[in-house]
Order: sequence, then C-alpha cells, then structure tokens
Amino acid sequence: FVVLVFYLVVIYSDYTGYPFPTAPPVDPFAKIRVDDCGKTKGCFRYGKPGCNAETCDYFLSYRRIGADVEFELSADTDGWVAVGFSSDKKMGGDDVMACVHDDNGRVRIQHFYNVGQWAKEIQRNPARDEEGVFENNRVTCRFKRPVYVPREETIVDLHLSWYYLFAWGPAIQGSITRHDIDSPPVSERVVSIYKYEDIFMPSAAYQTFSSPFCLLLIVALTFYLLMGTP
Repeated sequence: FVVLVFYLVVIYSDYTGYPFPTAPPVDPFAKIRVDDCGKTKGCFRYGKPGCNAETCDYFLSYRRIGADVEFELSADTDGWVAVGFSSDKKMGGDDVMACVHDDNGRVRIQHFYNVGQWAKEIQRNPARDEEGVFENNRVTCRFKRPVYVPREETIVDLHLSWYYLFAWGPAIQGSITRHDIDSPPVSERVVSIYKYEDIFMPSAAYQTFSSPFCLLLIVALTFYLLMGTP
C-alpha cells in the first residue's frame, strides 16, 4: 500500500510539472510582397511615387489560385479598406468587399452592395481563407473568393472584366462610414483577372505637378522670371 501511494504521488508530481500542451499560436500575417506585382499578380498603388503595400495611401493586389482569386488590400486608415467591382466608374450597383477594423482589434472581411451612395451589407459573403491585421495605423487583409458564382445581382463573376473602385475610411464601432476622400480613385479601364499589371496612380498631392497643364504653367513662369518684367 505504501509503495502504491508513493507511485501515485510521483505520477501526480510529473503531471503537475508537465501540463497539457496549449494550442499552437496563430501564424502571423505574412507581409504583402510587391516584387511580384506585374509578374505573378496584378497590383494597384495609390499614393506617393515608389510606394509599396506598407506606405501607399491605398494598395490592392489580385491573383488567380485555382478556382479562386486572392485579394490583398491595405490602406492608411484605422477603419476600413475596400474594393468595388463596377460596370462603370461611378458608385452605385457595385459588388464591394471590405476589410473592417472593429473595436476588438480584429479585421473582418465583409460583403456590401452599393445602393446609390450607400453601402448595404449583404449576409451572403463569398470570402474565404480570410486574414487581416491592424498595425502601424494601417488596415491590411487577405482573402479569396470564387471566380465563378451563381448569377446574382450582388455578387459579380470575376472572370468578366470590371472597373475597380478603391476606397478607405474610418469606422465607428466596427461599422464603415464615409470614405476619406470625396472622389476615391478608380481604375482607368476595366480590369481582367487574367492580366497582371503593376499600375501606379498618384494621389492628389502628387497629381498637381505631374499634369501637362501645370508643367506648362511652371515653364511659363520660369521663362517669365528669367526674362524679367518689361
């Protein structure tokens, strides 16, 4: 009996010293690779020339993976970042995927449909393999959605070409509010998921001095100053 008690004490000591293993930690969010842009995925960059997924005002990438399209989005905001698929360049009647930073610090992928200037959340969400992170005052996310879907007004078939609408803005208690700028950027032409390009769009701060009119004005002013007043 004494031997049995000693044996049980030893077992109990070993057990308390070696607790059950905990669940493995969730893999950290893999940074978005921009060196693949134009090669193995298509990218849109909006902001300062030469910016990347961590420094652009807005960044989006897309690539085909089997029957899915993987999207990566990132924007300089603490609220939400989204991409809309539209038959024109205007907001209204658009299929929208948004990554929303909620009050608990999570980034959730939500599906919306633009009714005029208002985004209505749609419960049927085609996103899967979702992941997102809020770091350095940026919302960044990655998700997949099928290329082909059953015909439905609020979910477009991505094998067709669409204008891409780019938007981001603040959120209140996990609900999106109006985008940050009055006229969010839009792709210049329809986008095909079968064509990978790396497209840069200068933000308003960098458009001023890059337009032909402004360049002509700068040249004229320089000439005027060099020649002097009569």
